Amino acid sequence: MKPAVVRSALVTSAIALALAGCLQEGGAISPSHAANGAAPATAPAVQPAQVPAGRHGLPDFSALVEQVGPAVVNISTTQRLTRGNGGASGEDPFAGDPFYDFLRRFGVPVPGMPGGGGGRAPEQIQQGVGSGFIVSADGFVLTNAHVVDGATEVTVRLTDKREFKAKVVGVDKRTDVALLKIDATGLPAVRTGDAERAKVGEWVVAMGSPFGFENTVTAGIISAKARRLPDENYVPFLQTDVAINPGNSGGPLFNLAGEVIGINSQIYSRSGGFMGISFAIPIDVAMKVKDQLQKYGKVSRGRLGVAIQGLDADLAQNFGLDKPGGALVSSVEPSSPAEKAGLQPGDVVLGVNGQKVDNSADLPRIIGEQKPGTVVRLSVWRDRKAREVNVTLGEQAGEKVAAMGSPDKKNPSASGKLGVTGRALTAQEAARLGVPGGVVVESVNGPSAKAGLQPGDAIVGVNNQPITSIDHFRKLIESAGSRFALLVQRGNSRIFVPLRMD
Repeated sequence: MKPAVVRSALVTSAIALALAGCLQEGGAISPSHAANGAAPATAPAVQPAQVPAGRHGLPDFSALVEQVGPAVVNISTTQRLTRGNGGASGEDPFAGDPFYDFLRRFGVPVPGMPGGGGGRAPEQIQQGVGSGFIVSADGFVLTNAHVVDGATEVTVRLTDKREFKAKVVGVDKRTDVALLKIDATGLPAVRTGDAERAKVGEWVVAMGSPFGFENTVTAGIISAKARRLPDENYVPFLQTDVAINPGNSGGPLFNLAGEVIGINSQIYSRSGGFMGISFAIPIDVAMKVKDQLQKYGKVSRGRLGVAIQGLDADLAQNFGLDKPGGALVSSVEPSSPAEKAGLQPGDVVLGVNGQKVDNSADLPRIIGEQKPGTVVRLSVWRDRKAREVNVTLGEQAGEKVAAMGSPDKKNPSASGKLGVTGRALTAQEAARLGVPGGVVVESVNGPSAKAGLQPGDAIVGVNNQPITSIDHFRKLIESAGSRFALLVQRGNSRIFVPLRMD
């Protein structure tokens, strides 16, 4: 099995009321709730925890745990499913049940089961366990969005054994953050720290309910910062080696000062259990989401309207940059804020409002943190010169990131400097792509195969110069030198592919 990043969240159990129960893991789909507009009360002041050195110079976390532990909560969820809706996914809730399979095989009718005499379907209850922490004395609690996905009831249990029914104020699946509200005041609340100031190698402590074991404490170090995960464009994760397992999700990650610097969210595992790598959402990202959820019940993000990709050393050289960095615009959506502001394919966005864009993954996050309608100043590299472009952001989700697949190495050989055989785009194809012309790749070999070109790609530009015909394409290649970039339409994405002929 290939390793995968998995949500380490919810320990769940499915109990069919007419049958025996069984323990399983899983999540569901989040409900939507209205915002609670009440302003948070001031949390009780908490003094920084002191972490003395234990034996052999290792830290003793007992004082820290005693001080911050009361602000950590256990979360249990209930989702009620029936045969009528098949659960959140519409599947048969009895599917895979050995008792049901046994009865069905021998033709024994069971009310509520398919072919069971037409009786009413029994209700199925799916329960889950997660973690969270109190962020204000008047009862606001942060956790992961996937912890409360699809829950019809959410219960928050404090360390003093008090239990409260919680309201889901709002969820944001893009950052995996959810805000809950319980009807209580004078609660112990965490202090938030600065994840940006956290250092790789420093000690951190996680608290939560792995596999339902409440108030469990684990410790480790920060292994890396600003870690990018597949399909996660809005969270620069903190990577740790703290033991995190299903049920820990939504719990806090503390530094040695007793400040929350992250929300434990995911693990990287071959087995579904902890294997030494876990990820936490930086607390600054979570608190920005929390503020919007508390005020509006949802998160609104700025929208630029471009498809982007990263730059490697070859692409950076082709575009005249000293080193790789920024986000390369591979296409601009029609009538988007980017098009209205004059952004063009081939532009490299190096900064937003003075904030540096180190790599392409930074741009969706920075733009997404802006409110729709905000005017942002982009630092853009175009035609080997720096310039400023002002853009009034729209509203919606983040940018599409163009991705390159692996080349098909089973294609027949092709001749020519580039190693490409193909045909010209038809007039209809060119019109559909919005380009004057181009070349449809039919087979690849040599440099083009090594660079990752694939049959079916449409080459529409060379070094950001549009192609008008096959002859024009040949001339552009001949004059491009030993290193250049092809602008390629692949499926619904437009990307730059760097080629080296030396």
